[in-house]
Amino acid sequence: MRLAAIASALAIVLCVAVFGAIFLQKASIPAPASSPATAQTTPTEGRAPGSVVTVADNAADSTMAAPVAVAQAAPAPAAQAAPLPSAASTSCSNPNALGIARVVEIDTTGGPGFGFEHFKSHDFLREGEVVLTFDDGPWPKNTPAVLAALAAHCTKAIFFPIGTHATYEPGILKQVAAAGHAVGSVQAVEYDPKDEIEKGISAVRWAVGAPTAPYFRFPALRQPQELVDYLGKRNIAIFSTDMDSFDFKMRKPEQVRQAVLAKLKKHGKGIVLMHDFQHATAEAAMDLLNDLKAGGYKVVYMKPKFPVTTIASYDEQILKLVKGPGGGDARPTSSVVRTIAE
Repeated sequence: MRLAAIASALAIVLCVAVFGAIFLQKASIPAPASSPATAQTTPTEGRAPGSVVTVADNAADSTMAAPVAVAQAAPAPAAQAAPLPSAASTSCSNPNALGIARVVEIDTTGGPGFGFEHFKSHDFLREGEVVLTFDDGPWPKNTPAVLAALAAHCTKAIFFPIGTHATYEPGILKQVAAAGHAVGSVQAVEYDPKDEIEKGISAVRWAVGAPTAPYFRFPALRQPQELVDYLGKRNIAIFSTDMDSFDFKMRKPEQVRQAVLAKLKKHGKGIVLMHDFQHATAEAAMDLLNDLKAGGYKVVYMKPKFPVTTIASYDEQILKLVKGPGGGDARPTSSVVRTIAE
């Protein structure tokens, strides 16, 4: 009897020890960490969900989060990959400024299209929101006047300069980029359209002297499917418009203001197409921004995610073009031209 009792006691102790070891082993396993919070994503439709992501959602945040926009999903050479430092002010001295209500980051992978006149996939603007775009510059006097109005209202826009025309006024285009605006390109109407697209991208990159945005707009908004597909492979977003001001038909600034406001009232929101080379638009810019502020409209800044990549052979063509026949002269002008009588 005593031996049986002792054996039973030993069995109980052994079981307790085994179950205790199992319990301690489970207790030592750490619980899985909770997943980090994801960024707020504006709902989109179409082939690339998540192409548009809100990165700043009020005027105070967006002035800080609006650096010079540079974009493209494809990896870029080191010389092109680094974005320009932000020129956007963290504060605005104008208490009545239009400002920036929201900054959205654009992933241009696959060449998404924007502007409901041609593209229906990405409806990311909220009621009362506008994206300001200006085509066919840079232009002396007119482009600087538009820049001054945007600066006074502490807001940002997208500029689409014409391909090699950008090389005529590189100083102005540098001002556009330095002010924190996105700089895309417009195709010149020339010979081989793909060549013109690539030369335009390289020309704008040369004129700015820094990475630019993978944003493109076709002349007269004519968009051949072959070229749409080509830009998709280059990861360059295509811009149409929600409302065309047709300011190139206007001679008075009041007409430009009325055209934009009437279409905004009709549509409620949208990407607005204007031209910074038009004198009437340049004259209307300040008052138009005042009108938008008074009407309760809010500006959205489309900040590209990655810089565009240029193609080396087209970069070389542009360098030869700007240097002229013979490849140019490396000597400083002061050693070539000297005043000997005045």
